[in-house]
Amino acid sequence: MSVSNNLAVGEGLLNQYQVDQSRFAKGDELGKNEFLKLLVTQMNNQDPMSPQENGEFIAQLAQFSTVEGIENMNTSMDALLSGYQSSQALQASSLVGRSVIVPTSNAMVDTQEGLAGQMALTRNSSNVFVNVYNAQGSLVSTINMGSKEAGMLDFKWDGKNAAGENLPPGKYKFEAVASIGGENTQVATLLPANVDSVSLGMGKGGELVLNLAGLGSVGLSDVLSISK
Repeated sequence: MSVSNNLAVGEGLLNQYQVDQSRFAKGDELGKNEFLKLLVTQMNNQDPMSPQENGEFIAQLAQFSTVEGIENMNTSMDALLSGYQSSQALQASSLVGRSVIVPTSNAMVDTQEGLAGQMALTRNSSNVFVNVYNAQGSLVSTINMGSKEAGMLDFKWDGKNAAGENLPPGKYKFEAVASIGGENTQVATLLPANVDSVSLGMGKGGELVLNLAGLGSVGLSDVLSISK
């Protein structure tokens, strides 16, 4: 979780201080070269009987300094952002082949090993259970957990159906349900997934995207933890 949070914070800071380059593009605003030429032309053609005041000249030089400073800052920020993105890509590439925990209700399960997941129970419940569905949408098993207090709860499925028979490996859906105030409420689940590959700049705001085996893609910021 620390990796994704640090990357998200770093990218947010860069975006916050990034200056819009288009504001200073030719045809929209004067660049430093055009500004300097205009200033020199103005000085050469000023009225000898009414020369430019020192204050006005200093103010125009200050404007020129501001334009030049902003362009230099943009160049520096571009270099910083490029280096940051390269570092981010390098870190993300190290996730390929590893298991990550993401908020999802689906998981690819090796039924010989079973599956360990979590749920986020927001309130105390008199009865908590997890329904397991196969790829065809049929209920194959129910994990009864009884009464639980609010918090992060661990659960495990042994890969067998209600009759105790081993099921084939594949994609399964896990629906966590808690009885709260006399009503059954669905609870968010956090499940493991294997990272097949990484796509650069494909997510929101150019965020790195992790392509998960059999489950599709998620943004790097959605990763809650990384397994060894």
